[in-house]
Amino acid sequence: MLKDVWSVIQTCNLPSGRTPRGLIKWLLIVRPCVMSMTATSVLIGALLAWDRGYVRVDLTLLVLLGLLLAHAVNNMANDLIDAKEGVDTPEYPRASYAPHPILDGLVSERELLLAILVANGLDVLIAVYLTLVRGWPILAFALAGAFLSLGYVAPPLSFKRRGLGELVALIVWGPLMIGGTYYAIAGHIDARVWLASLPYGLMVAVVLMGKHLDKYDIDRRKGIRTLPVLLGFERARRWTMALMIAIYPLVLLLVLLKALPVGTLLVFLSIPRLLTVLRMYNEPKPQTPPPNWPVWPLWYVAIAMWLNRLVGGLFLLGLVLDLVLDLVV
Repeated sequence: MLKDVWSVIQTCNLPSGRTPRGLIKWLLIVRPCVMSMTATSVLIGALLAWDRGYVRVDLTLLVLLGLLLAHAVNNMANDLIDAKEGVDTPEYPRASYAPHPILDGLVSERELLLAILVANGLDVLIAVYLTLVRGWPILAFALAGAFLSLGYVAPPLSFKRRGLGELVALIVWGPLMIGGTYYAIAGHIDARVWLASLPYGLMVAVVLMGKHLDKYDIDRRKGIRTLPVLLGFERARRWTMALMIAIYPLVLLLVLLKALPVGTLLVFLSIPRLLTVLRMYNEPKPQTPPPNWPVWPLWYVAIAMWLNRLVGGLFLLGLVLDLVLDLVV
């Protein structure tokens, strides 16, 4: 059971031959393998607040629960809408790299909609409580996040189909999640926090670029105008690599501007992995999956996520070290 849970958390998949039941089935449906990005954004916002003396563990845990639920709702809603709109089909990559709630018969459309409503209801309760504690800006953060997340795939907005998906990811996982978490804990926000939210928001946008590179051919055939489809594959691949590189001077600049603490320079320790990722992006995608590759046919997004996890981890470690040094010095 624990091995199955860990496999789903890491890859959104079960080991071969295992049958999804109960908790495992619902973990597959909400796709926890990408939720580390949400947890990282929340913890960045919380540690930025803690570093300035606003330590509220209770509010931090409540925001973390609320945003993980929101991410689960977003994943389920995307699958439901894309299935009903005819985007998710058996030959589409979404149905290949991990079980699809509807296409693979894990749940019915009605059951998936009910799960979305229940999770969303819990999120509303959390948002109402935080609004009572911190005021109307919490509601503004929540509504903005809901608008962008639902509009990502839902017509008539369909940001993904208009080449705006990556911008939405940067805003949601950067200013909205990091800034919103900071505000929920501290009760105010300033320009430094908005700036501090940009590097990791950009790192999440890079992951989404990788995902859309993986889906480039089929998205173009289906008329789904993601940013890589609008740019063209080669240009989008080069832009993705440039954005990866840009994160490092951006962190350095924000440290010099005192928007980020010095400890966040630990992200530079991920440069060896960055170089490996850039080399893999420069090489043609293999025709068959390498041994033990967990999410085939996805390639570029898996590599970007590999970098994301290290960059996010080092960013958090730097914030923690800075907080500890402030306490002991």
